[in-house]
Amino acid sequence: MPICISCTTQTQYLYTVYESANNLRLEECSSCHAFADPYVEHDNLILFIDLILLKRGVYRHLLFNRGTEPRRSGSKDKGKERENAGYDREKKRWLLIMRLGSALVILDAFIRWAHIRPRGPADDSPPWSREDGVAFLRILLGCLAETAIFHGGIIFACHIMLSIQRFLSSKGYSVASSASPGIRSEFRLSLIPLSLFYSSLTKLFLLFLLSIWRPATTPIQPSEHILERWDKKAYIAHALQLLDDDKIDREWVVRNVLGGMSAGFALRVILDSHPLLSMLVILVGWMAKTGMARVVSSWVGGDERTGEAWLAYSIP
Repeated sequence: MPICISCTTQTQYLYTVYESANNLRLEECSSCHAFADPYVEHDNLILFIDLILLKRGVYRHLLFNRGTEPRRSGSKDKGKERENAGYDREKKRWLLIMRLGSALVILDAFIRWAHIRPRGPADDSPPWSREDGVAFLRILLGCLAETAIFHGGIIFACHIMLSIQRFLSSKGYSVASSASPGIRSEFRLSLIPLSLFYSSLTKLFLLFLLSIWRPATTPIQPSEHILERWDKKAYIAHALQLLDDDKIDREWVVRNVLGGMSAGFALRVILDSHPLLSMLVILVGWMAKTGMARVVSSWVGGDERTGEAWLAYSIP
């Protein structure tokens, strides 16, 4: 059953369609009296932008409401058909996980391949050689192994956390950060990997841009017009130097800091838990991913230098 993206109250339908073409009416939430899900009228570009901006409503729409059947004007509600539609939605969700996961793993492999094996402007070698193909295949398999173990660690940690929450709730303790029965009743195991893939769109989009337009390697000379009072204070000048292009690793910040924040945000949407618990779940996934990165680094790299570059790029 779909939910209201504002208050997470369950609602039978999100919108009603009529016999005339392109005529629909959004349903109002019975609890907060807002539209249950305005995203049903938005196109995919708006959804993608809101995913990049980490808006809670678009996550609830994509995870809980996407693909639900509308109310059709003049037709009667058939409970059996709605039950079968729930099974069909779960099957389609797993197929979406496979398609989206495959595309994102390939994109991640390309980003890492471009980072580990960069090409300079004076490089006159062929754009794609057999050696590059073998290296990309190794990186692709390494990304697949890391992604699988990361998702497995997250699912295992979520299972443990939810089991502890159910045990404490049975003993009379309140462990949820807010009462959201709609989210808890609609929780499915498939929502965990799907939410992680959606959250990775933010970091992979920015990393893809960084792999195409790389920052300048020439250090910028300090400005002659720097404020004298800042110039006299060494700690301020040192703090500002940490933001220089030759000292900050943008790819590491985007992949781990922004990626960790996005994954924690997505997990909190489906788990309805305290932010600290979401952070602990992400840490478990990171530890599993780090262990897998150490195992496959020597094979993926092919040589010691490339293996170390893979390991440095993979480990948080």
